[in-house]
Amino acid sequence: MGMTQPSPPPDDDRGQGPNRTAALFGLLFIALLVVAAVYLTQALHRKSQLEDCLMSGRRNCAPITAPAR
Repeated sequence: MGMTQPSPPPDDDRGQGPNRTAALFGLLFIALLVVAAVYLTQALHRKSQLEDCLMSGRRNCAPITAPAR
């Protein structure tokens, strides 16, 4: 039988190049979505509290800040 040379192992470039860049952009996009979601939930919570206060008939729900003299 003939002797054959073993083929070299294929290059393993996982985690580098375009795949890594795409993963970083994906991670950045997910982080921005999380930040936007947290901001929106906080803003909606504040508006909900203000609406609850107004619906209960109170007049001093939104504080007015006067400039310091």
